[in-house]
Amino acid sequence: MTQIRFYDTPRREKVAFEPLEEGKIRMYSCGPTVWDYAHIGNFRAFLFPDVLKRYLQYRGFVVEHVMNLTDVDDRIVKQVGDGGTTLNEYVQTYIDGFFDDLDRLGIQRADRYPRATEHVEEMVQLIEKLVAEGAAYERDGSVYFAIESFKSYGEFAHLDLTGMRDGVRIDSDKYDKEHVRDFVLWKAWTEADGDIAWPSPFGRGRPGWHLECSCMSMKYLGETFDIHTGGVDLIFPHHQNEIAQSEASTHRPFVRYWMHNEFVNIDGAGMSKSVGNNVRLQDIGDREQIQAYRYLVVTSHYRTILNFTDEALKAASSARRRLNRLANRLRETSCGDGAAASASLEPNAWNEAVQTAEDAFRLALDDDLNTPRAMAAIFGLVGDAERLLGSDEMAPQDAAVALKFLTVTDGVLGFLDDVDESEPEAAVELTPNQQQMLEDRHQARSSKDWSRADELRDLLAAEGIAVIDGPEGQQWTQT
Repeated sequence: MTQIRFYDTPRREKVAFEPLEEGKIRMYSCGPTVWDYAHIGNFRAFLFPDVLKRYLQYRGFVVEHVMNLTDVDDRIVKQVGDGGTTLNEYVQTYIDGFFDDLDRLGIQRADRYPRATEHVEEMVQLIEKLVAEGAAYERDGSVYFAIESFKSYGEFAHLDLTGMRDGVRIDSDKYDKEHVRDFVLWKAWTEADGDIAWPSPFGRGRPGWHLECSCMSMKYLGETFDIHTGGVDLIFPHHQNEIAQSEASTHRPFVRYWMHNEFVNIDGAGMSKSVGNNVRLQDIGDREQIQAYRYLVVTSHYRTILNFTDEALKAASSARRRLNRLANRLRETSCGDGAAASASLEPNAWNEAVQTAEDAFRLALDDDLNTPRAMAAIFGLVGDAERLLGSDEMAPQDAAVALKFLTVTDGVLGFLDDVDESEPEAAVELTPNQQQMLEDRHQARSSKDWSRADELRDLLAAEGIAVIDGPEGQQWTQT
């Protein structure tokens, strides 16, 4: 079996993957900051580890997966203060919304979803250790990490620290590469914080955002674990700071493999509240459209920017319908009486074709989770299966083998559902030319001119008409 290779962010190359413990993988994913409802770009960072985890399980690993819920940060504190509510009341709305959206997208739940506010005691203990190590210092009731104490600071994010001013501190959770400064671990209470504060040896206050993930990941996965995932926007400062504070406290490597997904753009532009294009999941449409969004994301390589458009979503929906119709037809055929035979194939050739497709599927995912290539392997077999079903040449046992292949690959990518595909499509009026092509194709199939039938099907597909052959003859729908 081939070696799994992943692109490791700090090394900037694909490397062979070897877990710390044989047969088991410990994985941490940065979860949502529950100050608002997540948008579709956020969900790429949750769909990516879903597919990664499913794939590792497909490869035989036991995966322990932890994803945090950041339920206190600068934005949450401000919103609670402005709204005159309590912290728990405010964040619960968005936590509930997050889990509802996970279910809509078919994302498997992590083993744990620790909340930051439930781990403040452990965070205080970690800060105390960093102060004792000389890696952190107090100023006016706050505690800061001294980045000059961590000699490799900046290497992970490939930062140029030339000209950095020593001892300059930054208190905000969010900042960019132009503001490389000592970052806050514990924020002293101010009147603006209201009731959101906890006691500590440094005085009342609350933890800094970067500290939360270090504490929760090490508590549940150990001081060193296998995989850490997140969006590319978290490489700096968040993940760089996680590494610094974690390794400064343990003197051990923090994470063995860092994997980051790229952004989702809307019609070529990055999502931003300032331009009003932060699209929420329910803004996409109904269940079918939401599942099409999952398909669009998981079949794009996680390290490429994904451009979300109405046309792309429509194409994803069409592809899903094709896969689900085929699965239904294979299920029906596999329950048949065995009268049909795979006349166009030698004995065992179909089993070999299916095995070749699954080998190509696995090889693609072994190569840094190359889901576009994996889908190409699936559709290569889909086309063959459709042709055999259309010409009534697929035996029930061959249909069962093909259905098992679709089910196994769906277990990784999640493209099948139990939507009733017999529901009528919206009425579409065919042009006279399209009607003639359908009639010509029917005649070609009757004459067993499969080449001409396939040619006409492709011509119709180019005009947005998908043709499916079934027991009652050819059926069509608009894509």
